[in-house]
Amino acid sequence: MTQDLYSVEQVAAKLGLHVRTVRNYVRDGRLKAVRIGKQYRIAAADLAAFTGLPVAERAAAPVAELSGVVEIAGVDRAAADRIAASVNGPRDGDERPLRVETIHDGERATMKIIVLGDLAAGADLLRWVASVTENLA
Repeated sequence: MTQDLYSVEQVAAKLGLHVRTVRNYVRDGRLKAVRIGKQYRIAAADLAAFTGLPVAERAAAPVAELSGVVEIAGVDRAAADRIAASVNGPRDGDERPLRVETIHDGERATMKIIVLGDLAAGADLLRWVASVTENLA
């Protein structure tokens, strides 16, 4: 008996989800999977049962996302706190919000901003960071 098996990455692409989300579904028992070595494999029938639709009917929509790290030199703690509060604050009208993490290294006087998410929202945020850093001096 031959059956189609999908990797977590393939299922994520088919459903338009993040790989981590699919792994969480498997770990929570919501999506049945078999562990082969260190990887999970999902049978086509189990995927169809999970989605309620045959696998062939679920077309994966292409998704492009931003993942980037911005490093800003010459930032003291007060400036880093102001920047962090601004980049982590709510952004009106975001249908696909960004995940933003900030780290300040006081010894080196640097700040890193890690951005994950929508390309357009990420581009807006990066433009904002560029304008803020020009005015730091």
